[in-house]
Amino acid sequence: MSETFDKLKALLQEKKTVTPDDINKMETDHGKMTDAERVELEAQKLELEKAGKPGGITLEEYQAALKVLDTAEEGSDEYKKAEALADKYESGT
Repeated sequence: MSETFDKLKALLQEKKTVTPDDINKMETDHGKMTDAERVELEAQKLELEKAGKPGGITLEEYQAALKVLDTAEEGSDEYKKAEALADKYESGT
């Protein structure tokens, strides 16, 4: 990964967001990011924003719920909880 990406990722962890101005300044100072780095940075930003919302569900929680749906008995309490979590994540609320 580029120095720009690493610095923006650190800034994102610190501030919980990065602005287009932050990105432009870092790219001016340290060089352009690749398209893959831009996508990764945006994904991390969205993940932090979603986790910061009340009732927000992280990607990791969603993935864990999907695994439960694959293995738990349909109709069980565990299955119903995982299904509700997955539905909430997919609806974006």
